Amino acid sequence: MTTQEIAQRLVALCREAKWETAQRELFADDAVSLEPYATPAFEKETRGLPAIIEKGHKFDAMIEKMHRLEVSDPLVATNAFACTMRMDVTMKGQGRMDMAELCVYNVKDGKIVSEQFHV
Repeated sequence: MTTQEIAQRLVALCREAKWETAQRELFADDAVSLEPYATPAFEKETRGLPAIIEKGHKFDAMIEKMHRLEVSDPLVATNAFACTMRMDVTMKGQGRMDMAELCVYNVKDGKIVSEQFHV
């Protein structure tokens, strides 16, 4: 797949909240995920597809209700792309939150090798 195809597929799956499908289909086995900062729930850096999938499960388990999910169309370069993601969610024990982030992905050999989130 080209970077453009990967970007379009990722955005389509994310718009349906199909995180694990996107990860299994589009991410390299040794992919890296970088958060803006470490939290009690998540490390700043997660390495390897199994750990990234587990991080997704952990995040899903923290959500009581998803009120709205918006993912922008991707901006695509040769080996990288970016999109914005906005979620209006009620988090268990934390109340309702409006979260927005810039998501940047790097692609190599037809797979996403890194993702980095910026708030």
